[in-house]
Formats: sequence, structure tokens, C-alpha cells
Amino acid sequence: MNKKRNIASVFIPLVLAIGIAGGIFIGIYIARRSVSPGQEKLETILALVKDQYVDDIDIDSLIEQSIPDILTSLDPHSVYFPASELTESNEMLEGSFGGVGVSFQIINDSIKVIEVIAGGPAENVGIQPGDIILEANGKKISGAKATTQDVYSALKGKEGTKVRISVKRKSSKKPLTFEVTRGIIPEYSVDTKYMISDSVGYLRVSKFAKTTYSEFFNALVDLQKKGAKKFIVDLRGNSGGFMDQAIYMANEFLPAGKMIVYSKGRRPENETMAISDGSGQFQNSELTVLTNEFSASASEIFSGAIQDNDRGLVIGRRSFGKGLVQNPIVLPDSSSIRLTVARYYTPSGRSIQKEYNRGKSGKYDLDILDRYNHGEFYSQDSIKFDKRKQFLTGNGRKVYGGGGIMPDIFVPEDTTGYTSYFIEAVNQGLIQKFANDFADSYRGLMNGKRDLETLYRILPRDNMLLNNFVNYAAARGLPARWFYINRSRNLLLNQIKAVIARDLVSYDAFIQILNETDVTVKKALEALDSGMSPVNITAKKKSK
Repeated sequence: MNKKRNIASVFIPLVLAIGIAGGIFIGIYIARRSVSPGQEKLETILALVKDQYVDDIDIDSLIEQSIPDILTSLDPHSVYFPASELTESNEMLEGSFGGVGVSFQIINDSIKVIEVIAGGPAENVGIQPGDIILEANGKKISGAKATTQDVYSALKGKEGTKVRISVKRKSSKKPLTFEVTRGIIPEYSVDTKYMISDSVGYLRVSKFAKTTYSEFFNALVDLQKKGAKKFIVDLRGNSGGFMDQAIYMANEFLPAGKMIVYSKGRRPENETMAISDGSGQFQNSELTVLTNEFSASASEIFSGAIQDNDRGLVIGRRSFGKGLVQNPIVLPDSSSIRLTVARYYTPSGRSIQKEYNRGKSGKYDLDILDRYNHGEFYSQDSIKFDKRKQFLTGNGRKVYGGGGIMPDIFVPEDTTGYTSYFIEAVNQGLIQKFANDFADSYRGLMNGKRDLETLYRILPRDNMLLNNFVNYAAARGLPARWFYINRSRNLLLNQIKAVIARDLVSYDAFIQILNETDVTVKKALEALDSGMSPVNITAKKKSK
């Protein structure tokens, strides 16, 4: 009996050891079998570089340089953030330093301004979306070696300090230079809300951040208290953000049981569906949504939900066309990737993602410029949709996928009053500079008040204001050419008054004055006043 116990005491541990070793061996074998030939080849190449390359190479550094190229080859929106850049990005979100207030993207070695933050320092001096940043304080920051961190380092700095930014703009043959005073970047999403008529409230949503829905809802309630029964939601220039915020916003306008958006991916957790729950407080309020070529992602989710459910009219120009969903993933070394994990679809079943060729991002990046060159900004007829991607809204209206949200009412870009004189005045930042100087000299006349009524009382008559500007511009190198000045008269006066109002009254006043001559806003008001944008568009049309 003791002998059996002794054998067992030796045999059992031996069997366990053999079993564990076998399990490890099988695990290694399975792991090796799961590595693709391509992965095995890559490991071999890296090992050869490390052991045999003529110079001593830091393999980790080599891999770090290769990761962005790998992700870029997948699709236009999967990106990599090194740990250092992720820290910079978090600092920007926390507002812990002074910035200039632009979002940018490095495209083909060029630093392109994607968004200019409303009310931020860059907007105040005249920097525009689409500008290509060339230099900061005389130092070149564009080119093949440009990194996101280089741009952050050049643009950020102490609040109140200045940075001279040189940009290239399509309307100017020469580079343009702007002196920007760094400041804390505004955090809000709903940057403008006001009563545009006795019964219509206007809201401009500049981005979809974590607090966008609560800001949006509070703005709706505030406007409703002031008499708003109808709304204009302006998403022009809104490049997107958090998808859930767009869903919550759409839910406010939809009855229960309506599809808002759904997504499909390879993994079950990336397949989602959002259905309205009927809790929205503005289900009976008439609605129009304004879009343009810079309205993307979450902006398109909201616009698509309203359009496909025949809940209101989309007015303006075709949106950007981003229908891919990115998941932010933090890696072990605190770097991060945004990996495309799904495609989202509007209620009618359309994907609005515009076409792209994997690994070839050049044409995709230049799509907006191509639209401009083809005349799309000025003529609806120049837009060609793929008939194979035709879908129907709930009430049977035709809509198309594969290239953004096409508005129900197309409004071409308004170039009324655009002359070489006006373009040069804008490019040189003369309107902003004149208006800022004017505001400083007239500030005391406001007597501490901040309202448009007081401002209009102290403003010189239009002829005097325009003459003052023309003389100011001439003294700074822009000759007076009255033929062109008269053609641009209304546009110049509108812009000058708007910038003065931004300084002496509020940002709301700035947008309010610009909207007075905005053709897209006028079309939205006409649609609401004439009953073209009711809860049920098709039924309303049939009843007429």
C-alpha cells in the first residue's frame, strides 16, 4: 500500500508536468499556425534588418514609423496617434493651454485646416476651412516630414501670446499671413441660438462633443419659451464627433419606433441600431436642417434620420460623405488608434460613405476640390448619383447613397457681390482688422450695453462706414476700385457690421447679421413659412 502511494506520489506529478508541457507545446504550435504567411514574412524581415542591416536600426522606431502607413492603407479615417500626440490632444480638449482654434489634417504632406472653431482666435482674424498652413512664426511646418506634434508645438502656447501663421488659399496667388493671439478655445457645441422670426428659432451646432445634446436640448427649450414653434438647425461646417449625440438630437423630433441609424461590422458588438423612443419633446415642431460639403459624420446621421423619416427638409449643398465608424483603442504604451470597425446606414438603408480606393487616399482627399472644379457648388445638375444606390424614404421619396446627403432643396454657393476687391480684402484680413479697430474706438459709446439695437444706433451711416473702410484698406495697400467696391457694397457692409457686432455685442449677433443676407437661411425660412417642411412632407404636398 505504501509502495502504491510512493509510485502515485512520483507518477502523478510527472503526468501533470508532461501534460502542462504538452499543453504549452500545443499552444505554441496553434499560435504559430494562426500567424499568416505575411505576418511571418514581416517578422523575418524585421529580424534581418536588426541583425544584418548596414547601420544599427532601432526596430521599435521603424515599426512606429510604419504603423500610420498601415492604417492609412485601410481607409481614409483609420488613424494612429503616438503617445506624445495623444497627450497633446488631451491637453487641447481640457483647455489647459492657449491655442489658435483650428482642427487640421495632414494630407499629402500639406497641413489642411478642416475646421475653424467658432468664436476662436483663428476665426477672429479670418483663417478659413480649406486653408493650407505653410509656416508659423517664420518656421516652415509643412512638407514630407511634417507631424501632428510639430503642428501642435508650433500653434499652441501661452494664452495671450501671438503667432504669425502663413497659409495658402485657393483664391490667392500669394501666401497670406495672419497674426493670431492665442486664447482658450471655446468648448461649447451650440455656438449660436436666437429667434430669427416671431415663430422660428435658429440654432447653429458646430460639432458633436460630449455635451452637445444637453446644449442642444436646452437651446430648443429656451427658444420655445421665446415663441419658437419651428426650427432651423444649421450643421454647415460641422465635421462630426460623437455619434450618440446625433442620435439623441434626432430622437427629440421623431415619434416612437422610427429608425435613426444602424451600423454593421464584422463583430457583433459593432452592430448597433438606434430606434426613437417617443420621449422627444419636439415631435410636432416643423424643422429644416442646413448642410454643406463640410457637414460630415454625425451631422450626416442627424440629417439622414430627418430626411429618411420625412420629418423635415434638408437644405443647402451635398454633405461630405463619411459613413464609417471609428473605435478609439488605447494601446499598451499609451499610444492610440482610431480603427474603422463598422459602416453606418441611414433609416432607408443607404450608406452615404463616398467611394475610396484602399491604400490610395489622394483622390478621396481632393474630393471637395473636385466638386468645386466640376461646378457642383453652383449647379445641382452637375451632381451624378449612382442609380444602383437608389433608396426610398418612408413616404416614397427617392434618395441616393454612396456620396453624402443630397439636400431636398439645393442652394448653390452664393457669390453675389464677390469681386476681386472683396476677395483681396478678405484674404488680407482687412475686414477683421478694420472692424476690430472700429470696435475699440466705439466701445465707450455702447455704455456697457451688449445688444444690436444699441450698436445700430451708434454705427455711422452705410456710406460713411464703407468710405472709412475703403480709406483704411487703401492705406494698407489695397487700392480703391469703386466699380468693384459698389458691386460688393452689400457684402462688404454685412461682413464689417457682423465682425463689429461680434466684438461689441456677442457671437450670436455676429451670426445673426451674416444670416440676414444668407441665401440658404432665407430658403429655410421660406420653406417653414410656406408649409413645405411639415412633419409629413408627402402627405402635406398631396393635401394641397
